[in-house]
Amino acid sequence: MRRCSVWKIAPPLILALALAFLASCAPSKVQLPGPAPASVRFGVATDVHYADIEPRGTRPYRESLAKFKEFVSVMNKEKPDFLIELGDFKDQDDKPVEAKTLSYLRRIESAYAKFKGPRYHALGNHDVDSLSKAQFLGMAGNPGVPPEWSFFRFDVRGVRFLVLDADFSVDGEPYDHGKYAWADCNVPAAELDWLRSELVASPKPVIVFLHQQLDGQGDYYVKNAAVVRAILERSGKVLAVFQGHRHEGALTKIKGIPYVTFKGMIEGSGPENNAYALVEVGLKGDITIKGFRKADSLRIGKEPS
Repeated sequence: MRRCSVWKIAPPLILALALAFLASCAPSKVQLPGPAPASVRFGVATDVHYADIEPRGTRPYRESLAKFKEFVSVMNKEKPDFLIELGDFKDQDDKPVEAKTLSYLRRIESAYAKFKGPRYHALGNHDVDSLSKAQFLGMAGNPGVPPEWSFFRFDVRGVRFLVLDADFSVDGEPYDHGKYAWADCNVPAAELDWLRSELVASPKPVIVFLHQQLDGQGDYYVKNAAVVRAILERSGKVLAVFQGHRHEGALTKIKGIPYVTFKGMIEGSGPENNAYALVEVGLKGDITIKGFRKADSLRIGKEPS
């Protein structure tokens, strides 16, 4: 302990100097370590299918604009780290006209731009039903990502996020201006190699986003989903896979990895039929999903395989 002493001297100047010396002997403020890293929070919407066209069946296409604006407004109040939409962001007329299709994309992207933070896109089959990937991503890009990249990664504090693109035919050709079969969706070899390398290199736990589903087989699922799942499982780093495409939503677990399919925003008329969520990834990899409107609320986590 530092010891301080004061001399018995009366003159005012000397006394003032002594008092200043005593003040310097006061304990210094302890510098505590900074707070533990905060959890990561993000908003999710999928299957917006916005187009200024008449309703078809259960899909009131025009209403998606108001539904999506509600999502953005609520998320601006919640202040998550970022937003992501999981594909089928826009739709088109029965007989598509490119200029009109682009106008639908421009309008819904303008609503997305009202979010006060980073916002991301995963490509869905309807995003390129009569457009190219370059056209879509040129207008609805991802922050810090070159517009020609349809699959990519980004990090937020203690979590790595990988966004996949399954809009490829079985021969590896990208969907382009309607040249595709919606049930023929695949993750091509080059993207699989990229996925392996990203998982090996990642020092952080990982969450995967994509539009089509990985947790089964059939028309709605990625054709080589089993190959993709094996890569995810071998890494031991994947906390969850978040996907869209099937508008009714679902939750499955395969070898300890949760596969969450979010409900489609497009389904049903009126704000009460909206669907979107706020996801929080805790420091221990626990995941809480707060569903809004008809979206489900869940607590999930990666189990040991």
